[in-house]
Amino acid sequence: VQLQASGGGLVQVGDSLRLSCAASGRTLSRYSVGWFRQGSGKEREFVAAFKWNDGSSHYADSVKGRFTISRDNAKNTVFLQMNGLKTEDTAVYYCAADQRLISSSLRSWRQYDYWGQGTLVTVSS
Repeated sequence: VQLQASGGGLVQVGDSLRLSCAASGRTLSRYSVGWFRQGSGKEREFVAAFKWNDGSSHYADSVKGRFTISRDNAKNTVFLQMNGLKTEDTAVYYCAADQRLISSSLRSWRQYDYWGQGTLVTVSS
């Protein structure tokens, strides 16, 4: 499966953005999809994930209540709605997918086989 992330941009503190992760080659409905981010000079970190087989959503504590992950199977796309953006949300955001993930693996970027190219989100004060 090929993934294409988009929707990043420059916004102000408190603004919203919606990132998209469009898939081609395979249907995403049988993949777990995660969003990760990497700030300048920082480690890649988990943001959110959607587990395909039970429909559960998982979030990092830092984004819980502000970000929402969702999927549109008809569009073969997963979205990350980001509200109440903070300067610390500034990063390159990546989407990733894998068919074999169990719940304990969703937060580990090393467990994902397929990656999009990243989209930059910059939150300015």
